[in-house]
Amino acid sequence: MPWKECSTMSQRREFVTLALLHDRTFTELCDAYGISTKTGYKWLGRHREQGLAGLEDRSRRPHDSPNRTPEAMEQTILALRAQHPAWGGRKLRRRLLDLGHVRLPASSTITEILRRNGQIHPEESAKRQAWQRFEHDTPNALWQMDFKGDFPVETGERCYPLTVLDDHSRFSVGLQACPDQRAATVQPALTEIFRCYGLPEALIMDNGPPWGHEGAFYTRFAAWLIRLGVTVSYSRPHHPQTLGKDERFHRTLKHEVLIREPFRDLAHCQQRFDHWREIYNHQRPHDSLRLQVPATRYRCSSRPFPEQLGPFDYGPGALVRKVQHNGEISYRHRYIMVGRAFHGYPVALRYTDVDGVMDIYFCHQRIATLDVRTP
Repeated sequence: MPWKECSTMSQRREFVTLALLHDRTFTELCDAYGISTKTGYKWLGRHREQGLAGLEDRSRRPHDSPNRTPEAMEQTILALRAQHPAWGGRKLRRRLLDLGHVRLPASSTITEILRRNGQIHPEESAKRQAWQRFEHDTPNALWQMDFKGDFPVETGERCYPLTVLDDHSRFSVGLQACPDQRAATVQPALTEIFRCYGLPEALIMDNGPPWGHEGAFYTRFAAWLIRLGVTVSYSRPHHPQTLGKDERFHRTLKHEVLIREPFRDLAHCQQRFDHWREIYNHQRPHDSLRLQVPATRYRCSSRPFPEQLGPFDYGPGALVRKVQHNGEISYRHRYIMVGRAFHGYPVALRYTDVDGVMDIYFCHQRIATLDVRTP
């Protein structure tokens, strides 16, 4: 039987004291304390050599560990971690492989090295939970766009980071330090992104300005996107998980950039954003991409940005109506609201497979449905 955990040291002292008195046979004394005679002689021998200190527990760590990570490799791991303080064991190992290092320890060993050196906090580890992911099959099939929460800079201005992310590859096509969230600011920024990477098939955004309004959805900004041939969709109100990849990108941006050091002004923000976006797209291994970097899965769109918009062409069979200043169109002496976002533009009414029901299109996108059976 082992020593009682509650008083191990006191029991050892008592045992040694009684053994030295020789009042009982050594075997009887060992039986009384529930230990073998071999264990009893061990503690007697340690007491003779070291006194009471010899009764303390000794470390079970081996004097030599042939499988221990070499010190030079540990320092390399810690140096890379210092460059990227938010990266864990898997990302660090993948990046070291990409840099040409060989004979690397396992990801779990790297994580333990970080923990042993005080680089991982238990509460942060507890937050990492796997969740089911969904993605489009090809690059540029869908982009997610949103604003990260704004923050102040030293000049007294506020920075509103505009983020645009490809759904398939997680490639950051845009990260812009904006002074506000107005369409007049976002549209030129997005134009430069389109010129660089081409047009996506679709863009999903939340319901806030400048891209939408709860209850009304379409804005003039959204109408501009649709005219470009981009399908516009909106996340469900109060369901940020619809934009889950961009929300996750925001968390990464916060931990790897925003909380690291203060920003002087918006130009300094953009400088830092550009530097980090290069790392994010081309160096930082991504867990959901099997530790590949986003750039390995992204390619530019084959749809170039049109510098000039062509005329509206709804083709034969469409009933075309012009949207009035109040957002309405007229059809058979009825007035139908389609939205002020389309003021001055033509829209098309097309019959559906259901008698009396027509779809209303702005360019390629259906924006409303009309039921002529109801008064």
